[in-house]
Amino acid sequence: MIARFVTLGAAFLLASCGSPADEGAGSAGAEAEAPTDAVVPGGPAIDILAFGDSLFAGYRLDSAQSYPARLQEALRQRGLNVTVTNAGVSGDTTAAGLQRLDFVLDSMAGQPDLVLLELGANDMLRGLPAAEARRNLDQILQRLDQRGIPVMIYGMRAAPNLGGEYGKSFDTIFPDLAGKYDAELVPFFIEPLIFDRSLVQPDQLHPTAQGVDAMVEKTVEQVEDRVEDLD
Repeated sequence: MIARFVTLGAAFLLASCGSPADEGAGSAGAEAEAPTDAVVPGGPAIDILAFGDSLFAGYRLDSAQSYPARLQEALRQRGLNVTVTNAGVSGDTTAAGLQRLDFVLDSMAGQPDLVLLELGANDMLRGLPAAEARRNLDQILQRLDQRGIPVMIYGMRAAPNLGGEYGKSFDTIFPDLAGKYDAELVPFFIEPLIFDRSLVQPDQLHPTAQGVDAMVEKTVEQVEDRVEDLD
């Protein structure tokens, strides 16, 4: 079980995984494309910004198969009038995310009602100090807080082969910062991929479309509840 986690975890999100042309829905600020809805969503329009790395970008998938697009579709099927903008960039570290955050926000037509923040895995895989990832995520959350934007922070876990000390310092980043900024924590949302290799692409690096759907299934109810709680 641990070996499987290391194999998949060590492979995800490396910057050298492919060229930009291979990355599917990797362009920041792209509105999620989803199939025609069977349910007509109602209520106020809610704009969600999905800000992350290749797990949001949709590496080597059609844009409509990315996590933000499939999440948008799932939420609309539940009757919520949401638009999810995909600002995932493959290979992004927390430092890269911090650097581009203001540009992405300022480029939007209006302020998002909710941000889904999913960064940190690349820091861990590159062996960057956990304290550095914590500092960068803290600054990202601080900037979002200053703008008055609610956040859901997607948690990640360190690969066991990095050692217990690193694992503890890394794994605690997400619940700690969620508590500090009153952000909702989405626990380890790639968990379905760890135990089912059929949900991973042939390169053994990234989720298939079915893998993305499994991640959406794991998280959609929590996101739905958060959207319904927005003022």
